[in-house]
Amino acid sequence: MKVDFRKEIETYSARKGRFSLVTVPAMQFLMIDGHGDPNTAQEYRDALETIYPVAYALKFASKRELDRDYAVMPLEALWSAEDMDSFTTARDKSQWNWTLMIMTPDWITGAHVESARESVALKGTAPVLGALRLETLDEGLCVQTLHVGPYDDEAPVLDELHHGFIPDSGLRMTGRHHEIYLSDPRRAAPEKLRTILRQPVTASKG
Repeated sequence: MKVDFRKEIETYSARKGRFSLVTVPAMQFLMIDGHGDPNTAQEYRDALETIYPVAYALKFASKRELDRDYAVMPLEALWSAEDMDSFTTARDKSQWNWTLMIMTPDWITGAHVESARESVALKGTAPVLGALRLETLDEGLCVQTLHVGPYDDEAPVLDELHHGFIPDSGLRMTGRHHEIYLSDPRRAAPEKLRTILRQPVTASKG
């Protein structure tokens, strides 16, 4: 049977118009770090052209060698900037730091990733294989919601999250802004894009 972790892990579901407090389990991801506007930076395109081939090579190797099949998970990204208002007001994407990620089952090991990296390298189409790593992310307590629409329309939702719901709930932000891209922008119209917006939090002191 093919495992679909989107259906098995509750935190891969969120509701539009509602901020929910959730506890996200520790999971491992393929990750590639970068900086700059995702619409124009070659670094971002190179990361995409690397992370997807490795993710699919792992899926096929798992099915073939381990007899464990699974659906490749959606693309995710962690975002940060020295001035977090660059996400909510100016939307100055040139300031953004990002980590592209694809969740990978816990039975996949570093040795599997190295084998997939070597397999993909033979095809010569993944430009930043050396930058890819397998790492566990443990976000714990988070607030998340579902955004439906273009990515550039996220700003008001994030502003309400950062400056409204989180402080009003006696919480403060702790980790990097996290987005989970449930829709493929190559196939879905901008107004139909579905994105989970997530922010790790902790109880505010005092």
